[in-house]
Amino acid sequence: MDITIDAYREYLADRYTGWTTEQGLFMKLVEEIGEVAEVLNKRSGAKAGAGEDLREELGTELADVIHYAVAIAAITGLDLNEIMLAKDKRASEKYHHDTNLERFLSDRN
Repeated sequence: MDITIDAYREYLADRYTGWTTEQGLFMKLVEEIGEVAEVLNKRSGAKAGAGEDLREELGTELADVIHYAVAIAAITGLDLNEIMLAKDKRASEKYHHDTNLERFLSDRN
């Protein structure tokens, strides 16, 4: 099953609107980013990580980062789909990329 950004945003808006703040969600986001850093340190050998499935743990922590980032957008009414397309288009022009996300998605369909 594929998850779209819009569907995930709607789900998280329903889950979080009215009982948490963007600041509270941001603090959770920062915590999860720290956990990603810890896993990456273990994967690089900079920190001991005995017997752990670091690839799976990295995936779990990245999912948490996405969760809280999208949740912040959800409770503040931001349309990440629209914003990501526009931001990528500007970056593609700025850095002279051959394609942009919108064109990539159009070519896939």
